[in-house]
Amino acid sequence: MSMTISEKILAQHAGLEEVIPGQLITAKLDLVLANDVTGPVAIQEFQKFGTDKVFDSKKVALVPDHFAPNKDILSAEQCKVMRDFARNHEIEHYFEVGRMGIEHCLLPEQGLTLPGDLIIGADSHTCTYGAVGAFATGVGSTDLAAGLATGEAWFRVPESMKFIFRGTNFQKWVGGKDLILYLIGKLGVDGARYRAMEFTGDGISALSMDHRFTICNMAIEAGAKNGIIAPDEKTFAYLEGRARRSYPLLYSDKDAHYMDIQEFDVSEIPLQVSFPHSPENAKSVQEASGIKIDQVVIGSCTNGRLEDLRLAADILRGKKVHPEIRLLVFPGTQTIMREAMREGIIETLIEAGAAVSTPTCGPCLGGHMGILAKGERAVSTTNRNFVGRMGHVESEIYLANPAVAAASAIKGQIAHPEEVS
Repeated sequence: MSMTISEKILAQHAGLEEVIPGQLITAKLDLVLANDVTGPVAIQEFQKFGTDKVFDSKKVALVPDHFAPNKDILSAEQCKVMRDFARNHEIEHYFEVGRMGIEHCLLPEQGLTLPGDLIIGADSHTCTYGAVGAFATGVGSTDLAAGLATGEAWFRVPESMKFIFRGTNFQKWVGGKDLILYLIGKLGVDGARYRAMEFTGDGISALSMDHRFTICNMAIEAGAKNGIIAPDEKTFAYLEGRARRSYPLLYSDKDAHYMDIQEFDVSEIPLQVSFPHSPENAKSVQEASGIKIDQVVIGSCTNGRLEDLRLAADILRGKKVHPEIRLLVFPGTQTIMREAMREGIIETLIEAGAAVSTPTCGPCLGGHMGILAKGERAVSTTNRNFVGRMGHVESEIYLANPAVAAASAIKGQIAHPEEVS
């Protein structure tokens, strides 16, 4: 039977020759991960099982990134629960502050997410790892606890959707963030509900890994079970020197069944801005031009990688942030921060008037280091703009790529990069 790449990964991990959409399976896991918000809940449930050890201390990753560095006493207690658990169970991949990063930037960087892997994480943006050809999906803390104990999880095999991006003639400044916002604008936030979103075409092949991570990161914003891009030479180059073990190469069969196939010409996709209060409210940047803002955030698990910072610095070099704007920059990991320092990116951002932070999820979830007050507006390179997501319920978030965010920081209003270049 012909299968998609997502179906092949699930079948392989379930020990089956084939699976079909809708089938319930139990499958072995390659990686189980949690952060300081979801981890303590999972640990509490794990302890009820009465087992002495996690299934494999080398296949668990714990990353304090949401309210870390500790925001307050409660967040300190949350992190301590994870830290103690990691010590007691000799968890190899516990990343302390100073060595950690935003989990969905950090784990691929560390070579812990590989093609053909089956990964669950107690965070909805676990789907990011589909960029390397893994089946990765978010679960609740209870399912994660079971994964910690048994190394297995149950799945209903999702139907697959294929999205083909034709051509390589991208409009200037357009990248992965624009492609996925444009697609979510067409599908809606539930248009791929519990489905596997497979991204392909020469437009995807032309993108760097940083852009691919951005696309798969936001598959959940269309309601998907997972997002995935088949591995190619760029994937292999990214994994060289990172991968800690061998991995299988799985690809969709040419005659595999998809419940829906959609095609797009990348030359027709302009820079995107998603208006409040949903990622599906995607419009061209021209339609958002002139909207006054108070804050700009560049970073997160969506756009906190080196290419994102490099792009923002290219826009900001030799210019100044508008005097009425707060520009906050959050590199995804310490490694990204160091490389950005070596390239002079951090210096450029600070000279322009940005506040550069240690890696943290911080303002993305309205956690800390960038909360919005009543009536304030922000342009953000993060992934969600729901009511109250970054602060007061009467604040507003506009999602965009780093070039638009940087240009808007200079203008004090939503702006096209051409307006400041």
